[in-house]
Amino acid sequence: MYLLGFFVVYVLLKYDIQNTIYKIRKDLITDFLLYSFAGLLIGARLGYVLFYNLSYYIQNPLAIISPIKDGNFVGIFGMSYFGGLIGIILVNLIFLRKRGINFWKWSDFVVPAIPAGYFFGRIGNFLNGELYGKATNHWFGMYFPVETQNIASLRHPTQLYEALLEGLLLFLIFWFLRNNTKIPGTLFTLYIAGYGVIRFFIEFLREQEGNLVLGLTRGQILSLGLIVSAGIIYAIIPLSNVFREQK
Repeated sequence: MYLLGFFVVYVLLKYDIQNTIYKIRKDLITDFLLYSFAGLLIGARLGYVLFYNLSYYIQNPLAIISPIKDGNFVGIFGMSYFGGLIGIILVNLIFLRKRGINFWKWSDFVVPAIPAGYFFGRIGNFLNGELYGKATNHWFGMYFPVETQNIASLRHPTQLYEALLEGLLLFLIFWFLRNNTKIPGTLFTLYIAGYGVIRFFIEFLREQEGNLVLGLTRGQILSLGLIVSAGIIYAIIPLSNVFREQK
């Protein structure tokens, strides 16, 4: 699903390169996706370690990269969207700096395609039967391979909620908005704010692990962090453009 998501992003960017208001070289898209794939995998894994289970991994550092647990092959599981986002941003700051490309303009070019790729990531969670929601009696509840007190429960398919809202809905919104903003970086800030808002509310329906913090889940706290960051970035962008023009 990760590979399929990146392929869809690649196709969309290749298609849109002819219509974008920015001058983008075609050969940069492949390099961008390679950098992004590496940043996503490393960032998402380290994000899970830092944000969700740090105490365990401090005591078991090899578990960060080892697919073996208690002598059994269990694979490497545990990925964080927030860590993946940070990883992609950091590697692309390096990627774009080396090529002398404006980060804000580039991000506004790629952002409209990102939610389409994200859609497939959440479908992967659904197929794996992971990140399911809380028990529900509603007709749209689904059974997942989990038991609570030996009683199978219908649960919210929150993976599908996220695929449709954080994926498909945001894709349609930003695909429509592309080329319709005047300040570079606007789509980037709107995306992380939009994701943060949707994820914050979906967290109320997700099955939670561990203790809540001030009544909020880790996901909600990180989502609020995205929303606040979007506001700060949106305020900084005009200033950075002014200083660049003065230079």
